This record gives sequence, structure tokens and C-alpha cells, in this order.
Amino acid sequence: MFTGRIHEIGTIEAVGANDIGIRAAKCAGRLVPGGSLNVAGVRLTAEHVEQDLISMSISTETRRRTTFDQTPAPGRRVNLETPLTVGDPLDGHLVQGHVDGVGKVVRVDDDPGLGRRLWIRPPDRFISRIAAKGSIAVDGVSLTVAEIVKDRLSVALIPSTLAGTTLAGLSVGDRVNIESDMVGRLAADGPASASAHVARAVAALGWAGHLSGRIGVEKAVRQLAAGGAVMVWDPDREVEGDVIFAGADLRPAAFTFLLTEVYGYPCVPCAPEVLERLEIPALAGVGDRQGTAFHTPVDLTAGTGTGVSAAERAATVRQLARPGSRPADFASPGHVVPIAARPGLLRERAGHTEATVALCLAAGLPPVGVCCEVMKRDGTMAGAADLEAFALRWGLPLVDIDDLRTWL
Repeated sequence: MFTGRIHEIGTIEAVGANDIGIRAAKCAGRLVPGGSLNVAGVRLTAEHVEQDLISMSISTETRRRTTFDQTPAPGRRVNLETPLTVGDPLDGHLVQGHVDGVGKVVRVDDDPGLGRRLWIRPPDRFISRIAAKGSIAVDGVSLTVAEIVKDRLSVALIPSTLAGTTLAGLSVGDRVNIESDMVGRLAADGPASASAHVARAVAALGWAGHLSGRIGVEKAVRQLAAGGAVMVWDPDREVEGDVIFAGADLRPAAFTFLLTEVYGYPCVPCAPEVLERLEIPALAGVGDRQGTAFHTPVDLTAGTGTGVSAAERAATVRQLARPGSRPADFASPGHVVPIAARPGLLRERAGHTEATVALCLAAGLPPVGVCCEVMKRDGTMAGAADLEAFALRWGLPLVDIDDLRTWL
């Protein structure tokens, strides 16, 4: 999480096919490999930090959604900000570095003595998210929307902003990364007040939200081992995020949370040997477009209800995770859907199924868990920015599946 207050203007030193090197002495001193850096409004992960040179990868998804779809030239200056930590002042707005869209500068008006007025035409979908006097980030800089006229918005650049950021160099035709304020996003989908959401998000700094590298993976594993949930983001295959629980001690409240807050389709990833031992067969067909290996849904044989309630489904999952469970413990078809992970887990397939089982094993638990895609209340799948807002609201660590592949 960031404030939109620029710490330093860096200079692009080197550009590769999928990576970028930025020289920035101040920010390099605050970063370690695996840490995050907001670069011109885009959250990137530091791969290497050597003296004042920071090397970062740029994924295909990042290029597609930001101004990095056009390869930046060496020597270009970029706004930089390191993430908030506990105790940092909240002088700006709250932003995430998850770009909502790319806007185009359509007019620049100088106002002698006051600064400059910048007019930007954003994507159509962005206009509905903002209001005059609301907050946005432009190339990572926290600004207030001065005016909205039809298909464009204006922001005022005061002299200190012009002096301390790259926005002074913008001219008509330039493209900029834009992001709506996180406060509005936190409050948009829940009944609690915006201030309560912000207070919870700030309290969760350092533990919840998007966590990168080995440290983030270790925190996710500890959270799962303690009976909590984690969120895993897959930006490339599914472009979705899943909430994951371990199955060994799954409580009814956890299943209720998945059904009433996460809204996706809860499934139970299992190591393949578990399903073989329990004689739960695969469903006919090749699975979904991602090759998910769905197996026959089951209920507990000893159950007294229909198997649909959160308590009954949680009990079924716990029994699937028990090392001593037997085929006779389950009746089919039922209401809990097991899916088989690949034997090589994340080395073989970078899916949420494999991530769930790998996280359970890393936590010292049986290789059975529950995963559920995060869906918004309007029925659309949550994107990267939505996922971090949900992670902060729910107090969950959010990790990238590529980090799991690297460190598990």
C-alpha cells in the first residue's frame, strides 16, 4: 500500500524484454529483494538491489494494463515510492499500485503563480468510479480531481508537485497510469463505513495485503498453519484470486465466510494419493479450460442432514483431510467437490489447486485444503486492486502464485 507521495524521481538505466533497471539511491536504501516499489503508478517487485540500482521484472499482464506496454527508453525519469510501513505518516491518499487504466493528456493550462491544470481523458469505465474533489493517482502521484466534464477530468498541479514529480514534463498526447483512491474501493462493497475500513487496513500493515517474495510466502504459511486463510493471486493463467484454508481443522465459520463474502465456487484440492486411497473417482471429461481435475462430489456417510450446510461441508472436508479416513466414510454424489492436484504440484502446474496443497504441506498439515475464487457482489471476478482491498478488509496475506513456485 502506498500514499501517492513521491519519495524520489528515478532514472531508467536499462531495459530488457521483460525487466527494467532503475537507478534510485534513496529507494534502493529502503528495499530488499522481493520488496515492492511503485514505479510511475505501477507496483513492481524488486528482483535485485545493488547499491543504487534496482532491477525489476515486468509481467505480460502489467504491460497490457499500463503505459509499460510501450518499452520505456533508457534515461526516462519515473516517480518512485516505497510501501507504507507501520508508523509512517498518512499524508497522501491510499493507493495500491494496481493501475485502473491508462489515460491520455488532452489539455494543459498554465496558471501563473498557482501552478498548472492538467486535463486527462481516462477509459470510459473509470469516470463512473470518481467524483469531483475525490482522489486519484496519476503516474503514482496523489492528486485531487478538480473537475469532471463529460469524458475527461482535470487535476491541479501546485508548484511543489511540479517540482517534485515527473508530471511537470507532461504534454498533450502523453499517456499516464491512473488509479482510483483506495478508500472508496474499501468502502464500495461493504456496509461498514469508509473510516472503519481504512482503520482496519492501516492496522493490518505488514501482515495483510499484498506481500512479496520469500517473506510474504513465509507469512502466508504461518497464517495457514494457525488456522487462518490466505489469498493467492494468479495474474497469468486464470487472472483470478482465491481464498485458501487448510482442510485439517476447517471450521463451519470458515465455510460460511467463503459462501457469504468470497462468493466463488468452493472446491477441495487434494493430493492425488488421498483421492486414490479414498476411491473417489474423477469426473468424466477433460475438466475446465485450465485443466482442473474435478472428482465426484461427496458427503459424509454419517451425516444427518442434506450435506449442504456450512457445518456439514466443513465436517466433510475435515474427514477428507484425516489420514485415517476410509472410502466408507463418504457417500456420492454429494456437495463437497474434491479436485486432484498434479503430483509435482507447482513445479508441474501453477494452479490454485496445486498452490492449496503446497501451502498445506509447507504448513505441516495434511495435503487437503479448500480454495474459493473471489467474486465481487456484482458477479464479476475480482481484479488485482479489488483483491488487495479485500485482503486488507479481511486481514489476509495476499501472495502471487509465482512467489509460491519460487519459495515452496
